[in-house]
Amino acid sequence: MRKGCFAVVGLAAFLTACPRPPRAAYTIGVLQFLESPTTKDVRRGFSDALAARGLREGISVRLDVRDGLGDLSEVQRTAQSFVRDGVDMILAITTPCLQAAIIATQKIPIIFTSVANPYLTRAGTASSSHLDNVTGVASTGPIQQTLAFIKEVLPAVKRVGTLWTPSELNSEYYLDLARTSADALGVEIVAVPVANPNEVLLASQVLINKSVDAIYQISDNTVNASFEVLGRLAEDNGIPLFGGFLLSTHFGACAALGWDFYDMGFKAGEIAVRIKGGESAGRIPFQSMTGVKLHINLRMAEKQGVKFRPEIIKRAAELWPSEKPAASAGQNRD
Repeated sequence: MRKGCFAVVGLAAFLTACPRPPRAAYTIGVLQFLESPTTKDVRRGFSDALAARGLREGISVRLDVRDGLGDLSEVQRTAQSFVRDGVDMILAITTPCLQAAIIATQKIPIIFTSVANPYLTRAGTASSSHLDNVTGVASTGPIQQTLAFIKEVLPAVKRVGTLWTPSELNSEYYLDLARTSADALGVEIVAVPVANPNEVLLASQVLINKSVDAIYQISDNTVNASFEVLGRLAEDNGIPLFGGFLLSTHFGACAALGWDFYDMGFKAGEIAVRIKGGESAGRIPFQSMTGVKLHINLRMAEKQGVKFRPEIIKRAAELWPSEKPAASAGQNRD
């Protein structure tokens, strides 16, 4: 019996003597709806912004990344688990995640990014009038500019197709914007709904069978995660495909107008640094992205029957593939 006591005491002394890995004093719960190219860029930009201000991940700050797997119920459960775990801040990437975070807590600071219209989530009524614990970076896409660009490239276009996800507020918002903008250009928007990533293939086939002249895929969390499926079908059928996020030109789009999601994440990271330093989220106005960029994929354009005039090519921030592409910051930083 005495030997057992000595063994326990000895083990306790050994464990006490052993150095323990340092624990981050500040934990940021990173809530994402679904892994996608844009989500990866946002996270990379966010982490780099923290590092640029001397916040070393795993030492002075810890990022607890959790994925909602594209399921709204799972996103809500994950947001609630962050609250139970007592994280110091929540980074909500995409509209569904912001919705879930707002429902889960009114005390923990929430920073949103990659959110088309934060006001749809009741986060606030104006950039400087919002919930006390919420702020972030809005990412309303250049819908009107993109449709005008498509009309510039394809003057005869009449029917433009897109997929959308009814369960996503941001997707419905973008579809409404697309329809309004298309009406002004004399273009009809043909929309096919999808419920989850597994339906993207079938929905894409349905869309192509509707005799559309081109596809403009509005930025949508569900479709973005499976954009390559849409890209392959557009290539196989020779249908021009324009993307709603810049990286879509690496997954089958011939061109895309949009924001640099790395920059978007970096902006959110700068806000996080301010809040960690003691500023109140409620006193930091919502920010918006500026500087729409054009990316072009010449290889896909050729396969889809699209020819860009020289003056359009000169406007591209990235011409891909190219020997020396003028890639955005988000695609050059690891």
